[in-house]
Amino acid sequence: MTETSSSAAAAEAQTLSSQYAPAEVEAKLYERWVAAGYFEADAKSTKPAYTIVIPPPNVTGSLHLGHAFEHTLIDSLTRRKRMQGYETLWQPGMDHAGIATQNVVERELAKEGLSRHDLGREAFVERVWQWKDESGGKILGQMRRLGDGVDWRRERFTMDEGLSRAVQTIFKNLFDDGLIYRAERIINWCPRCLTAISDIEVEYQDDEGELVSIRYGSGADAIVVATTRAETMLGDTAVAVHPNDERYRHLVGTEIELPLTGRRIPIVADEHVDPEFGTGAVKVTPAHDPNDFEIGRRHDLPSITVLDERAVITAHGPFQGLDRFEARSAIVAALRADGRIVAEKRPYTHSVGHCSRCKTTVEPRQSMQWWVKVGPLAQAAGDAVRDGRVAIHPKEMEARYFGWVDNLHDWCISRQLWWGHRIPVWYGPNGEVVCVGPDDEAPSGEGWHQEHDVLDTWFSSGLWPFSTLGWPEQTADMEKFFPTSVLVTGYDILFFWVARMMMFGLYAMDGTPPFHTIALHGMVRDQFGKKMSKSFGNAVDPLEWMDAYGTDALRFTLARGANPGTDVPIGEDWVQGSRNFCNKVWNATRFALMNGATVEGPLPPAEELSTVDRWILSRLDATVAEVDALYEDYQFAKLTDALFHFAWDEVFDWYVELSKITLQAGGAPAAATRRVLGHVLDVTLRLLHPIIPFVTEALWTALTGGESLVVAEWPQPADRRDPAAEAEVTTLQQVVTEVRRFRGDQGLKPGQKVPARLTLGGTALAAHEAPIRTLARLEPDGEGFAATTSFPIAGALVELDLSGAIDVAAERRRLEKDRGAAEKVKEQCTKKLANEGFLSKASAEVVAKVRGQLETAEADIARIAGQLDRLPKV
Repeated sequence: MTETSSSAAAAEAQTLSSQYAPAEVEAKLYERWVAAGYFEADAKSTKPAYTIVIPPPNVTGSLHLGHAFEHTLIDSLTRRKRMQGYETLWQPGMDHAGIATQNVVERELAKEGLSRHDLGREAFVERVWQWKDESGGKILGQMRRLGDGVDWRRERFTMDEGLSRAVQTIFKNLFDDGLIYRAERIINWCPRCLTAISDIEVEYQDDEGELVSIRYGSGADAIVVATTRAETMLGDTAVAVHPNDERYRHLVGTEIELPLTGRRIPIVADEHVDPEFGTGAVKVTPAHDPNDFEIGRRHDLPSITVLDERAVITAHGPFQGLDRFEARSAIVAALRADGRIVAEKRPYTHSVGHCSRCKTTVEPRQSMQWWVKVGPLAQAAGDAVRDGRVAIHPKEMEARYFGWVDNLHDWCISRQLWWGHRIPVWYGPNGEVVCVGPDDEAPSGEGWHQEHDVLDTWFSSGLWPFSTLGWPEQTADMEKFFPTSVLVTGYDILFFWVARMMMFGLYAMDGTPPFHTIALHGMVRDQFGKKMSKSFGNAVDPLEWMDAYGTDALRFTLARGANPGTDVPIGEDWVQGSRNFCNKVWNATRFALMNGATVEGPLPPAEELSTVDRWILSRLDATVAEVDALYEDYQFAKLTDALFHFAWDEVFDWYVELSKITLQAGGAPAAATRRVLGHVLDVTLRLLHPIIPFVTEALWTALTGGESLVVAEWPQPADRRDPAAEAEVTTLQQVVTEVRRFRGDQGLKPGQKVPARLTLGGTALAAHEAPIRTLARLEPDGEGFAATTSFPIAGALVELDLSGAIDVAAERRRLEKDRGAAEKVKEQCTKKLANEGFLSKASAEVVAKVRGQLETAEADIARIAGQLDRLPKV
């Protein structure tokens, strides 16, 4: 390296602050990337395409750890592919989030003493758009803070004109093909949101209620039924028993009196009834239970609705106007007074459905709704995975996917909201029903009106991979970027979103799936594995950790925990550890620059390099190949861990320290080491960039003078594997590590030097005496050297003179005391484990703990024995 270039590298190092300050780097770098157009995808490019769509966050949302986790993985994939020469599109956008957004705006109206009905539909929708423009999309700004490399020119919203056209088109196509229909059936109804919700929007949890057994009829013809929802008995239209149940066979076909109502209802035989459960007889309420609805259809039973949209009793009588829970208590009290209660179980814990949006208890309700006939669509979605057109990763998640798509019920797609895609169906004065496509003229005239309901949010987000590219038009973007390459998303929305996209994509694209791979990740949890929640007090705002430790530290922590399909625990101390790693990268690169590391010119040939230089180049080659293979398998945790250990353990802790010795010596070997050090850091920063983009960008541009890592080339293995050099340096590491361990055991200070004699002849270590002495803090064995301890390591002999370095007698007393304590623990544990009474009474956890204590004690005894053997004799 020339003196001029060495001075330039040192000068470049001076531009880097002595400590990495993320806040001074991140925002400026991101805006520079965006301004340079690095994230923009060109449909006219001849490069191979690589496309990922962002799982569109709700317009009401803000960045949480789950978003940060998922976005880190997607950004890592797209940054790497861009560096590999792909025309990369990460498609951004937001979901209109029908129920959630309408709830937000209605709460805002309530502060003004208004409801949406006061405004009317058109004015309310305009108000929602106003809110969206002013307050929505907060998360998009936060994505910039995270470093998301999305093409901001292409930002989409599920209520955009283009996406609305796609929704109307596919609705029309499905309707014309008989795959969308209108029917009255049981749906999940939220009395708070006042709309139908789909099965996957119902969250089940164990609630405490009561199970009451009620006697219907009297005398020998009486039948006892049990229920947790006594209020629905007002809508009973039958009692059902199993046709083979001998206890009730004589009653089938007769009628029985329904308590409190004076009505008589039939007793029917239906195979749905389990004769082994309870009394073997069930009340049948077709309007308020999905199973009862089907029984009612089979037996042509009337359907009586007794709860209105707010779950208030509508049936005439003393309970009319009561809320469902008030009515439940009142009806049980009335039955008790009438002597109809046979048994009561309270509290009775059972699974109850709740609205995933507002947590209100869901009410099964008979209602006229719009449905998608999912049978053929779900079949196609399953076949695409079975025949290999789509791969699910990890593969064991396939079973969950098939378990869902192979058992799908028809999908209720209508919602009783005002915010969303209004169903494109018009009704005429004489019962006409007309579905209108985007290019059709809607019917007009007296008596014609459009369907009031809007579509389920998942209907439009199910079109996301192609509606965002301009479908139904065959645009240049569709030609270039569809189908997308991989879908990265949580296993928790495998059914909400992934299955919907598969069904609609295969239908709209004539059998072409919307993506080739589904890479599923888990959920972020706290460091103890508990779900994060504000109610639990363990929710974390990722922006706070980014402020404290830098975005790269958060990203590195999240990626390092990302094992496919499994949940990710995370704690603040782990982010602190990642911050330390980023600082280590900064300090090592700054050291290299200050000592003349360079990327100029070709690497010297192997014969001109030292063993240490050849070793690190070999390890670098292996790491490049390993990281590539792990990326292709979506093993983010393993690849991040591999990068961490290569960078910290091999580059920073060993190669940088060994290079200091060569650099101080000067000459041709130092020049070669400067070039190798520059190359190693260049490639290492490239490998790290997709995960920690900010710190690597600042360092790489300083090191290389290159334009940007975002558009730099991804490293390729360079065929520099050198097993002999790796073996030689591994032996060197063993010697230094063992001496360091001995020093630590003896309580020597890190900087304290000890006289030593090294016998290295005949081993691969003969040429490495100087670095061994430097790294292990060993002085030459001068006059008066007297070995007080020695030990063989890897074919070498290390002899140390510790006289004057430690108080041998005191150290022996300390170790003997520690050994005595360990032997006492061993004795106690051994006695416990030999005691049959203890083993029979203690829990498995307690026994395992004692076994662990025994193993630890035995290891301590062996370790201390070795330390005592190596002490000088007195």
